Amino acid sequence: NPEADAGCNEEIEAMAAIYGEEWCVIDDCAKIFCIRISDDIDDPKWTLCLQVMLPNEYPGTAPPIYQLNAPWLKGQERADLSNSLEEIYIQNIGESILYLWVEKIRDVLIQKSQMTEPGPDIKKKTEEEDVECEDDLILACQPENPVKALDFEISENQTEIEELPPIDHGIPITDRRSTFQAHLAPVVCPKQVKMVLAKLYENKKIASATHNIYAYRIYCEDKQTFLQDCEDDGETAAGGRLLHLMEILNVRNVMVVVSRWYGGILLGPDRFKHINNCARNILVERNYTNSPEESSKALGKNKKVKKDKKRSEH
Repeated sequence: NPEADAGCNEEIEAMAAIYGEEWCVIDDCAKIFCIRISDDIDDPKWTLCLQVMLPNEYPGTAPPIYQLNAPWLKGQERADLSNSLEEIYIQNIGESILYLWVEKIRDVLIQKSQMTEPGPDIKKKTEEEDVECEDDLILACQPENPVKALDFEISENQTEIEELPPIDHGIPITDRRSTFQAHLAPVVCPKQVKMVLAKLYENKKIASATHNIYAYRIYCEDKQTFLQDCEDDGETAAGGRLLHLMEILNVRNVMVVVSRWYGGILLGPDRFKHINNCARNILVERNYTNSPEESSKALGKNKKVKKDKKRSEH
């Protein structure tokens, strides 16, 4: 129904205008958005991310598919808030309800901050919320099946929040209008890999790259094995080659992301050369590489490798 579509697009434009920085487009085609809502923009004590996917039947006959993300939102409180949103939908079937939803959530947060209970551990607050929110965003950034992407729950008892590692950016290489740039971060667990990706995707330029190819290797001291994995992000075989380069250089506890912005001219195999050169340069600059003799010795000695998940390529 083109009319419903136009109505939905108008609502999206209006939301973007009203909420500005708080409104984030995750996937335009699949209509997945995230709105960051807090009790007070200037001095937020309670913050929550509302992630929505708008099905084609919205607003006519289907509600948005939504996910509420906040480390402190659990049990009864989560159920109450979900019930309120569902009630708003039922009372306004066929109408655009995102604005009503956001403001309802904001009211709940304002009430919460006026109650006597203190905010969620002020010292760690922003970091913790950012992590929770970003972790979810990144999963939705590549929704194979958008509904599924919205469907995960945050583990209830996150006792420790890992730190977001520092991220370095390499010098871009440009060839025939394609630009390649490497980003590097020290990582010691897969959770940090996700955090780094989420952080990079916050940068609109990186998020708009044609491909963000990455690979990581984490050394597990206790088992004396490597935990490693890679992602092509649409550039077939690029992730596997990047990981292979990292194996040859025998680097550990590091992830490298290479962004490629495609300029309309096919580069053929040269693209792999640029991806690997970008990656190698930043690894050398940041002193992750040993001398070649040490590398080959270590490689011979330690062949045990644990894959993080099944890789499609070899």
